[in-house]
Amino acid sequence: MDSYALLIAATLNAGTVLAIASLGLLINEKAGIVNLGAEGMMLCAAIGGFATVVHTGSDVLGFAAGMGVGALMAAVFGGLVIWLNTNQYATGLALSLFGGGFSAFAGIAYVQERMPERPSFAIPWLADIPFVGPALFRQHPLVYLTVLFAALLIWFLYRTRGGLILRSVGESPESAHALGYPVRRIRLAAVVAGGALCGLAGAYLSIIYTPLWVEGMVAGKGWIALALTTFATWRPARVLLGAYLFGGVTMLQFHLQGIGVDIPSQFLSMLPYLATIVVLALISRNPRWIRINMPAAIGKPFYPGT
Repeated sequence: MDSYALLIAATLNAGTVLAIASLGLLINEKAGIVNLGAEGMMLCAAIGGFATVVHTGSDVLGFAAGMGVGALMAAVFGGLVIWLNTNQYATGLALSLFGGGFSAFAGIAYVQERMPERPSFAIPWLADIPFVGPALFRQHPLVYLTVLFAALLIWFLYRTRGGLILRSVGESPESAHALGYPVRRIRLAAVVAGGALCGLAGAYLSIIYTPLWVEGMVAGKGWIALALTTFATWRPARVLLGAYLFGGVTMLQFHLQGIGVDIPSQFLSMLPYLATIVVLALISRNPRWIRINMPAAIGKPFYPGT
């Protein structure tokens, strides 16, 4: 039973990285912007957050640094695609490639660095409950805050005027512009917010989830987060569920190895990516379902003068 409790705990931990990044990308796409640079932003934020904690000993400053790095890179991306009208997909890929190379260069000096002593995050009394305690109540506070943020995002998008404006910009920017809303500034704000969340995901990866710095340590999680928004049909609750599903698949490989299941390690390592392909293939069988939920102007440039 203890091994299954640890599997659940590890699933929540792994899923949090994907959930934070996916929620950030969802905000981008709700505003009509597709950012393929999540992988690069997460890598740069991971080394930025890790280096900050190594020098300051503060996780909070590390998370802030990661969010700052992600927001800065997203702001550059937003300026290019929103004001200069560069191709969103090519610019996002360039950002991802830049992030991979720059993080590898900047992180050379930190490969052998060690984090300060980690505090215990167990919730008093609740963490001592058999099975449930180790499974649910010994997580980093950011795990619980991620669930709370998803709930607040649902409320914001579907219960507030600001959420309605954001969704209208992603559905019909021309109509929103005609009503007097600053479409470009709203899109830039959404892109920067999404970048900050991708940065937070990268910082969480290197500060809490691992915790260490290794070149390329994001290992495709940015791409999986991007796929999750489609898998969840742009719904925050489904994003959260999908993130924990993929987190569970990722942790399942280690659980199976731990209990002695005789399966080649290479097959187990490819499980998360195989699951991504299978899920997207199943979703694509019903394109009408995707079209109903997909923001109508996603990936399309907006020219205010036309």
